[in-house]
Amino acid sequence: MFYYLLKYVLLGPLLRVVFRPRIEGLEHVPPSGPAIVAGNHLSFADHFLMPAVLKRRITFLAKAEYFTGPGVKGRLTAFFFRSAGQIPVDRSGKEAGQAAIREGLGVLSKGELLGIYPEGTRSHDGRLYKGKVGVAVMALRAGVPVIPCAMIGTFEAQPPGKVIPNIHPVVIRFGKPLEFSRYAGMEHEKAVLRAITDEIMYAILTLSEQEYVDEYAAVVKAGQAAAKGEKERKFPRAPLS
Repeated sequence: MFYYLLKYVLLGPLLRVVFRPRIEGLEHVPPSGPAIVAGNHLSFADHFLMPAVLKRRITFLAKAEYFTGPGVKGRLTAFFFRSAGQIPVDRSGKEAGQAAIREGLGVLSKGELLGIYPEGTRSHDGRLYKGKVGVAVMALRAGVPVIPCAMIGTFEAQPPGKVIPNIHPVVIRFGKPLEFSRYAGMEHEKAVLRAITDEIMYAILTLSEQEYVDEYAAVVKAGQAAAKGEKERKFPRAPLS
């Protein structure tokens, strides 16, 4: 109930005013039945913009940190994300990927839409990064189509670290469903999973027209953070007099 209150009364109208989204290809999203919507991830606002423009309810897999904050603020944040159709997934440890797959398959088994960002994290520089194969595993196990989606302009509207978004036009573009029944029963073949994931990422790339980086975003982020830390260690800032 609160999901639809957010969508049609509280948050949805506000998002439409601030971002003025233009929607393209909405006819590619099936009106019923299970399907995966796989998109690029440029901004915190992506979690709410796509649900706001879809006619159907969509459930996203979201990082568990959104649900575990301390105090009243943390509980309110967790309530908000759950009400907005987000499912917490712990991204740490060896079982993180399997946990995400189990949660995603649970959503699809109910005949619902599942939203997922194959990059695994937000892009820190606006480029599109290599996708993780969990989306391929879920598509094969559930036997569902994958609808590629491109968020365009959300990086400029709300780049990483910015709390209050800029007023900036956004395009949300859906592509034709991708169907992988030809690979049925091959969800344990690494080469097949990689091929499917790359096909999905290429479809997203075609829609978004981003620059592509054939590396995982989390790895690139970690490398840049380590390099920054090493530089600060070698060249510490002089204390202010």
